[in-house]
Amino acid sequence: MMSTLDLRGRTLDVRFLRGALPRAEFDVTAALEQVRPICGDVEHRGADALRDLGERFDGVRPARLRVPGEVLAAALDQLAPDLRSALEESIRRARVVHADQRRVDTTTTVVPGGTVTERWVPVDRVGLYVPGGLAVYPSSVVMNVVPAQLAGVGSVAVTSPPQRENTGVFADYPNPTILATCALLGVDEVYAVGGAQAVAMFAYGFVDESDVRAGGPVRCEPVSMVTGPGNIWVVAAKRLLKGLIGIDAEAGPTEIAVLADDTADAEHVAADLISQAEHDPLAASVLVTDSDSLAAAVAEALARRVPATKHAERVVTALGGRQSRIVLVDDLTAGLAVVNAYAAEHLEIHTRDAAAVAARVRNAGAIFVGPWAPVSLGDYAAGSNHVLPTAGCATHSSGLSVQSFLRGIHVVEYDEAALREVAGHVVTLAQAEDLPAHGQAVTARFGDEVPR
Repeated sequence: MMSTLDLRGRTLDVRFLRGALPRAEFDVTAALEQVRPICGDVEHRGADALRDLGERFDGVRPARLRVPGEVLAAALDQLAPDLRSALEESIRRARVVHADQRRVDTTTTVVPGGTVTERWVPVDRVGLYVPGGLAVYPSSVVMNVVPAQLAGVGSVAVTSPPQRENTGVFADYPNPTILATCALLGVDEVYAVGGAQAVAMFAYGFVDESDVRAGGPVRCEPVSMVTGPGNIWVVAAKRLLKGLIGIDAEAGPTEIAVLADDTADAEHVAADLISQAEHDPLAASVLVTDSDSLAAAVAEALARRVPATKHAERVVTALGGRQSRIVLVDDLTAGLAVVNAYAAEHLEIHTRDAAAVAARVRNAGAIFVGPWAPVSLGDYAAGSNHVLPTAGCATHSSGLSVQSFLRGIHVVEYDEAALREVAGHVVTLAQAEDLPAHGQAVTARFGDEVPR
C-alpha cells in the first residue's frame, strides 16, 4: 500500500533530501490565473458576485450572505450535549495554552534619555476561513478564533462554504456544527461564502443592499489579515492578495511523519498514518525508521486496518500516492536528518528516549512525543494549535498562535542630550550612504552644526 524509499548507505545532505523525499503535487502557481478573475469579480461587484460564485462553485445561492444571529443561536441550541461538552473542553484547553503566549511590551534604555520600547499591538480585524469540503471542521474554528481573541483582536469574522445538503433554518448556510462553534466562542459575524471568493470578500469587503437589517444594509468591512486552511483555490487567493491582506501561511495538504525505531508499536503507527490520510487524497503519511521488522509490521497493520476504516478509498489513494512513503535509514541519526529536512507539519516520535530525540528535532510544525501523544490529540484537545506549516515550510515558519495576530511596533524616545551625544555618528553614517539630508535632519536641531 505504501511504497518504500531506501536511503540506507546514502549521504543525507539537505540538497539530496529535498529532492528525494516525497511531496504532494500542489501547484499553486497554476491556480493563480484561475482565481484572479474570481477575486476581481468580487472586488468590482461585491455581494452580487459572491452570490453568483456561490451558485457556481457550491451549488448554493445564499439569499443572505451573513448568517443571521437567530440561525447561530438555533445551531447552538440543537448541538448534541456530548459534542458541546467536547468543544467546550477543546476551547478551554486552547485558551489555557494560548493565554501564555501573549507578549508584553518591553522598554530598553539605550543611553540616559534614550529609550526604545517594543509595543505588541493586535491587528484591527481578521477574517478566519473554515473549510467545508470532505469533512466538517469545528476544530478549525477553535484553532483560529481562540488565538485571535487572546491576542486582543477587536473584530473577528468567520466564513465557511454554504452546504447544499442543509435544510430548514440552516438551508443555504454553512454546516450547523460550524455555526454552533462560532456561537460558543462568541463570534456573531459569520458568512456563507467559500473558496477563493471568500478570501477576496475579506480583502475587499462588500455592502449588501439586498439584506437590510437594523442599522442599514449588511456590510463586511475589509480585514487586515486572513487565516485558516483551505483548498488550492483558497491558497492561491491568499497568495494573490497577500500584501493587501496579511496571511498566516499557504497551507497545503496535511502531513504526518513518524520517526520510529524497533520499540514502536506497529498498530499505533499504522493507526496514526491512517488518521491523517483520511483528510484528503493528497494527504501525506511518511514513516521514517531504521527497523526492517517495524516497517514490515506497519505494512501488515495497514493492510488490515485500511479496509475497515470509513474513508478507505480516500486513505488508499493518500497512502499509495507519491507523497507517502516508508523511508528506511541506517540509524536514528540518519532518521533525524531525514525528518529535519522533511520538516513535517506533524511529527511523531516513537523511539527509545523519545523526549531526548524530540529535543534534537529542529524543523516541524508540531512534535508529538511518545506513544500516548497521537496527532489527533493535537487536532482536537491537547491545547496546542493545529494550524501548522506544510510542504517543508516548518524550516522557516511557525504554526498559528497569539503572536500571529500581533505586530511589534518600536517606539523611539530620545531627549536633547541623548540625541546630541549620538548626532555625530548619525551624520557620519548618512554621509557614508550618500544621504546627506538624513544627517541634516539631525543637525537642523542644533543650529545646522554637528554638536560637540
